[in-house]
Amino acid sequence: MPIRRVPGTDVDYLLISYDADGRERAEPDGTMLSHEAVTRLANTANGITDVFFTSHGWKGDVKAAIEQYDKWIGAMVALEADRAYAREQRPGFTPLIVGLHWPSLPWGDEDIPAGGTVEPLEREVSAYAHRIADTPDARDAIRSILQTAKAGAHGDTLTPTTQAAYDTLFKESGLGAGDVGAAPGADQDGWNPQHIIDEERANAADGTDDAEAEDDGGGFFASIKDHLLSPLRQASFWAMKKRAHLFGESGGHELLVAMQSAAPETTRFHLMGHSFGCIVVSATIAGGEQSKALSRPVDSLFLVQGALSLWAFAPDIPYAAGTPGYFHRIVSKELVKGPIVTTRSTHDRAVGHYYPRGARLKRQLDLVDMDFPKYGGVGSFGIQGVATTQDFPIKPPTSPYGFQRGSVYNVESSRIIKTGGGASGAHSDIAHPEVAHIFWEAALAGL
Repeated sequence: MPIRRVPGTDVDYLLISYDADGRERAEPDGTMLSHEAVTRLANTANGITDVFFTSHGWKGDVKAAIEQYDKWIGAMVALEADRAYAREQRPGFTPLIVGLHWPSLPWGDEDIPAGGTVEPLEREVSAYAHRIADTPDARDAIRSILQTAKAGAHGDTLTPTTQAAYDTLFKESGLGAGDVGAAPGADQDGWNPQHIIDEERANAADGTDDAEAEDDGGGFFASIKDHLLSPLRQASFWAMKKRAHLFGESGGHELLVAMQSAAPETTRFHLMGHSFGCIVVSATIAGGEQSKALSRPVDSLFLVQGALSLWAFAPDIPYAAGTPGYFHRIVSKELVKGPIVTTRSTHDRAVGHYYPRGARLKRQLDLVDMDFPKYGGVGSFGIQGVATTQDFPIKPPTSPYGFQRGSVYNVESSRIIKTGGGASGAHSDIAHPEVAHIFWEAALAGL
């Protein structure tokens, strides 16, 4: 159901779905739900005062997206004190809530071929092709890699045939390697399948990985089962980062532009993302080089356990002198006039452990006379390199934060975001009143 009511509440939200290329998917009756959002905003009789614009991260097929949004929006709705304060500060407070769905789960409903006649190997080939590159040459390469793995060839050194298959797949994917300041999906040291395999073997040997751990629904690697497939998983990781930023710059940005154009000038816009959804909403605000500019800045940005670079907003990355972070223009052009707020947790294994491994080529200590590493995620370190950054501990859901416009805040949330096992740890443990209260505080800042 595209228009969802949060269970046990009187609150609805619009779940607007897109394909992998950032094109909106029509509803069963042929209509576009984005038109419903624009129409609601344009009709002044609805009196919409605030738009809450949200994106899930990786691990979000349609069913999972609904589950995540129901929990997250439900946590916000349950904070009656915050809702009462919003009504007090914003007379006639009437929100419009939009949840974006983009195909980000490789084995989700949108990716599994229909029917029960597809062979298991071909289902895997299709799943990886939909994630990385869906061309005949890419499918042949994926098939060769999977067949080699299934045959039990788990040696430490790639054969020339498998090396060639990996190189073909990388070429077909259109992925790149542009160092820490590059666009998400190209912000890594380089592509070397043998190095990736060596890293996986070293991590398994020193106990860094839990080979039996299954993903709990929010992480990047479902399980680390064998070394030969680790470059395939890493390419998938990069491809999802690339998809997140391209979707944000296209479908997400276009929707935000249309909604702002339809809404009265007094309507406020608040964006929130989780995991790779933080890339989506950041790209939604920034747009691409050829994108139509937003008609006005958005009012707040909330990045929950962000799977994007800690240097993404910096004017000058310490490890790449003279290079700004990919989303620095959000700060430099003041595209968010209210606060930018993040959460971080030491219990988030997906961002804390796997995110840097998905970017750096070799396992080295990359702290070189720096307080923070070259490769690391916002969900572990917050936003760094921005002069207006402040650090706060997470507070009870009744305590004010005093967020100010134009500032960046990193909220240390390990005390609350702490539950979860497997490969991703507490990465998806976000539906707490303390976390929802942060979003309310950001959205209501400056009123």
